[in-house]
Amino acid sequence: MASNYGVKVPLFLLILSLIGSVYYSDASSDEESQPEEFVVTLDHSNFTDFVSKHKFIVVEFYAPWCGHCKKLAPEYEKAASILSKEDPWLILAKVDANEEKNKDLASEFGISGFPTIKILRFGGSVVQEYKGPREADGIVTYVKKQSGPASVEIKSADDAASVVEDKKIVIVGVFPEFSGEKFDNFTTLAERLRSDYEFGHILDAKLLPRGESSISGPTVRLFKPFDELVVDFQEFNVDALQKLIEESSIPTVTVFNNDPSNHPFVIKFFNTETDKAMLFLNFSSKNIDAFKSKYHDVAVQYKGKGICFLIGDLDASEGAFQYFGFKEDQVPLIVIQTNDGEKYLKTNLEPDQIVSWVKEYKDGHVQPYKKSEPIPEVNNEPVKVVVADTLQDMVFNSGKNVLLEFYAPWCGHCKQLAPILDEVAVSLQNDADVVIAKIDATANDIPQGTFDVKGYPTLYFKSASGNVLLYDGDRTKEDIIDFIQKNRDKSAQQESGKDEL
Repeated sequence: MASNYGVKVPLFLLILSLIGSVYYSDASSDEESQPEEFVVTLDHSNFTDFVSKHKFIVVEFYAPWCGHCKKLAPEYEKAASILSKEDPWLILAKVDANEEKNKDLASEFGISGFPTIKILRFGGSVVQEYKGPREADGIVTYVKKQSGPASVEIKSADDAASVVEDKKIVIVGVFPEFSGEKFDNFTTLAERLRSDYEFGHILDAKLLPRGESSISGPTVRLFKPFDELVVDFQEFNVDALQKLIEESSIPTVTVFNNDPSNHPFVIKFFNTETDKAMLFLNFSSKNIDAFKSKYHDVAVQYKGKGICFLIGDLDASEGAFQYFGFKEDQVPLIVIQTNDGEKYLKTNLEPDQIVSWVKEYKDGHVQPYKKSEPIPEVNNEPVKVVVADTLQDMVFNSGKNVLLEFYAPWCGHCKQLAPILDEVAVSLQNDADVVIAKIDATANDIPQGTFDVKGYPTLYFKSASGNVLLYDGDRTKEDIIDFIQKNRDKSAQQESGKDEL
């Protein structure tokens, strides 16, 4: 069976690509200039045995054709060379997940995009996502922290000042002694969330730089650089405490600009499972203060009601505009994206319209917005072009058997598949009941619930009677045609044996 591995494309990854200067170096890889490789190469034959012998290891799953992987490679290698001098050795490894022999291994770790980096602890018994930077110095710093204790003891005011930084979220447990059920639950929480937050524990709250120093009983104190700067919790159920921390760690309004210190909060915003309201405008505009004030008011009004808020500077929002298909002459604009992918849009917005429009959305009075490329004036190539505005007519209402490719223009696998689909289309061009088509999934909205497009290319087949099937076979002309013939609905002419292909 052919692999469906491609580049996973949820919104937060597209936004991540926008702020890529923080995560990706522009340096190019020159393999011949590397006399020694410090990144350990693993595959299906040695992975389990190697990992089982180590308490801590970082593994990158990559594909040789992936542009982001190529950019990461020299930074990852440089970091590995630095970390190889640590005692004990902090190992960075890599697996070519594009290799057929490694596909089962990649599937085991849920790899759906490249590069994906995992942290494996205790011989692989604990697997966590790597959520750190992707340039060498940042990788080194992040890996060193992740390899140490989940929570560090704060013994002095200097320790506290170094742990509680102004621009980061830090969680500190205050205890009369470092033992007991509540302390154990805190350390469990720290292990669970260590890839997202920094943790410390302390006996004397007076050493901490912010908040009231008098604390009665064990307390978890959350420091953050926005809204109320300190939040205290006396809850020590691990699940409940995690939920409280997650809720308190999202700004009332997340700021999306070119300040790197804001980027972790932007990524966290796009990872939330709530509706996402995004206001995009030029931060240098004369009425920016009025927009910020009105937007903050509505964010406070709806906080905790299933919707979170972000304000984005036009200069920093190129990736978002590409994703949504917006144009600069539409700003100021606000868009709300729901968890199921529906989008709602208001363009050329005025500050006084923010509150009423969000209320209209919450009341169900705003119609969804659909992103679509223009309908082609000429569509006479063997593989037909579908856009969002023609999807219903060309696929669902066509009464034909349609093989539809969801692709991305930059996808290497899509480029390899293109001439094969051309051959399929030419072979079947005399069959009036079969259509081979393609849609740029990066430029057109895809109906939720009908097609599950997690990577590129993805192939779906819709029979004339309306059955929708995912094609997961080998990507050869013969296999694709065989699949179509087996799953198509035959016309009356074919049933009578009068049609010859």
